[in-house]
Amino acid sequence: MVARLMQIFIESSEQFVANETDLILSGVSERCLCGSFMLILRRIIDTTDFARYFSDIEYNRNFDGQIKTIIDDNMQVTDVTCDLIIHSRGQVADLDNLIAIEMKRDTHPLTEKNKDRIRLRALTKPTNNSETYSVDGKVLPQYVCGYKLGVFYEISITRRQIKIEYYVNGFPYSNYTKDF
Repeated sequence: MVARLMQIFIESSEQFVANETDLILSGVSERCLCGSFMLILRRIIDTTDFARYFSDIEYNRNFDGQIKTIIDDNMQVTDVTCDLIIHSRGQVADLDNLIAIEMKRDTHPLTEKNKDRIRLRALTKPTNNSETYSVDGKVLPQYVCGYKLGVFYEISITRRQIKIEYYVNGFPYSNYTKDF
């Protein structure tokens, strides 16, 4: 499944960079870039087995209205608002969360980038720790987790590069840099 989600993400990223270079280079906000990326990702997802999933920007609620939280590496509970997610909004209990994306410009301080990386590690932790996470597929987990793929997407306008880092099962998985 991870390979398929990566394939979907790569295709979306390639279309985003090809179609939105002027927007990327214009210096607009990351939220604007995420909106454009979301539309492309949505079109691609609609052609796959994941067509019933949603793409949302800065979605911070469980379907019951509770604010989503994560528990980080230091066991600190934090409200979470991810830049862009692909999820079922609670409609597919056994596979709710697919992709979590954090987007940053390379000009942001390293501390902010590392907060996003910590968030992606927490979001992609498996749901098999019954003391912390729900595993029955019926009760929402106390903390958001179980995303199959996390993506840290760093844009450098000056170098005209996108650095992509993947996270799987709570750990860095792979990374690469792509020129545009």
